[in-house]
Amino acid sequence: MTCEKNAVCGCPAARYLSSLFVWNAKLHNLHWNVVGRAFVQVHEYTEKVYDEVFEQYDAVAEAMKMRGKLPPVRVADLAANSVIEELDSAERPVPEVVAEVYADMQKMQKLAEEVRAAADGRGDNLLAAQFDEYLAWYAKQLWFLSAMLKQ
Repeated sequence: MTCEKNAVCGCPAARYLSSLFVWNAKLHNLHWNVVGRAFVQVHEYTEKVYDEVFEQYDAVAEAMKMRGKLPPVRVADLAANSVIEELDSAERPVPEVVAEVYADMQKMQKLAEEVRAAADGRGDNLLAAQFDEYLAWYAKQLWFLSAMLKQ
């Protein structure tokens, strides 16, 4: 976290936090609007993912505060700083939902790697360890999703 103390942070962690915020809303959209043969499984899976995403959202904001940074809180700022793109509300077939979650999971994994590397470069072992856990979670979820995408 390389931003000025007591300024709203524009660092990789803030970008990660912003993306978690937008992703949480997008996951709810997909959760509510999935349709198809594996509806129950994907409906339940997306709920588990957005629960984890919300936990990370809170933990990352607290990590920023512990380091003297102000996490972004304005919805417009969060949306502008996110690598995750929103979707309109519409029914979406299971394969499309799984593909969306997979693509977003890859984006979030890449951001988590950036935050982890920056923390390691500063000798911030606690933040690096926090993001090691997130990276392990992403690796497992991407494995699950890639198996779901196979025909």
